[in-house]
Amino acid sequence: MVEVDIELLRQEISVALETEDNVEISKLLSGISIAETAMLLDSMPVQQRDVIWPLIEPPDLGAILLENQDEVSDARLRELDPEEIAAIVDSLADVDDQADLILGLPTDKLVKTLYTLDGYKRERLESVLAYGEDTAGGLMNIDQVTIRADVSLDVVLRYLRIRGELPDHTDQLFVTDRHDHYLGALYLRDLLTNDPDEQVADLMRTDADAMHVHLSDTEVAREFETFDLVSTPVVDEEHKLIGRITIDDVVDVIRDEGDHSIMGQAGLSEEEDMFSPVLITSRRRGIWLGINLLTAFLAAYVIGFFEDILDQVVALAILITIVPSMGGIAGSQTLTIAIRGLALGQLGSSNYRSLIKREISVGLLNGLLWAVVVAALSIIWFGSFNIGLIIAFALIVNLVAGAFAGAIIPVTLRQLGVDPAIAGGVVLTTVTDVVGIVAFLGLATLILG
Repeated sequence: MVEVDIELLRQEISVALETEDNVEISKLLSGISIAETAMLLDSMPVQQRDVIWPLIEPPDLGAILLENQDEVSDARLRELDPEEIAAIVDSLADVDDQADLILGLPTDKLVKTLYTLDGYKRERLESVLAYGEDTAGGLMNIDQVTIRADVSLDVVLRYLRIRGELPDHTDQLFVTDRHDHYLGALYLRDLLTNDPDEQVADLMRTDADAMHVHLSDTEVAREFETFDLVSTPVVDEEHKLIGRITIDDVVDVIRDEGDHSIMGQAGLSEEEDMFSPVLITSRRRGIWLGINLLTAFLAAYVIGFFEDILDQVVALAILITIVPSMGGIAGSQTLTIAIRGLALGQLGSSNYRSLIKREISVGLLNGLLWAVVVAALSIIWFGSFNIGLIIAFALIVNLVAGAFAGAIIPVTLRQLGVDPAIAGGVVLTTVTDVVGIVAFLGLATLILG
């Protein structure tokens, strides 16, 4: 299918919406892919979505909702009856996709939806819902092919021909004993390229460990990246095979992690709907604005201690924003490096002291460099060597403090159980503002007071 221009399509649908031409809208939707339809819906105001939803073909609705942002799909599902949601669940082949779809439902509607399904499908779905969505169990699919170690490749091939099809993204068959304990894996390439009389036990791989059902989704994604996996088995506490994770689910985790890092810097959720209701969005953002206001008042309170020196030397009032600003930039650079390191598992108790030393050295070097530049400009501007000396010293102090804070804050917040991607920026701003102001105006008071 040829990739479409989403902006052009959005314009065409907007015109059709204005003329209430549902036939034209349906025609436009039929010419694009599932992913493009989801992208289109995510980028349209709620009122336009409400017109488009009923025009989507029922067999495609589940797949589209999976591609939508969580807040968009959850809002749509909340408008449907449990029977309608159950029909959408039925249209999805993979149990992990079914679980992903309904996890955001209110508890009462979730229960009603589950009991609308037939017993077999409900039992399969509940087996995945029993685990947290951010764990290997929440990611896994329980559709996998298992074989025994004491059979020949010829037996396996005949079994697969009788079976008729393989689950998506199957690159290996899992070897278990009679009690379903995981023993190893037989890759399809080994199955197809070796003598059919060979035994599975002689060719199966035992070097790749299965993932524990409670392993975090971040760790799962890291394992897939490190070992270039397409799929991997999942085992429980007794090392029994209970499912598998495939690369398509891990890609979603990686995308969510990236969204979380970007949105978290503004205090927002990665699930944020661009066109969510104004009151809901205002409440979410208002919380962080309020927190930021408190930190701003703290900085203003600190400035108040130096009111006398500010009244005497106007140049200080003019230059006062430079030091906190430079420290904030230096600190945010370090903060980003540290948060990324934590997310990728590259930063921990064994090496974070080394990172702190490195970042302090970088802050000191940049501080010395830019202190000379700013001091020179200040001396030329105000004709005062003391003003240049004061701002140079304060700049060095705050760049070093910003680098130190940027390295230590994420680790500390993580230990306290607080998400550093969301709270780190607020804490860092407070530190660099207060330290910068105290260093600048404190030294000014000593020298000029």
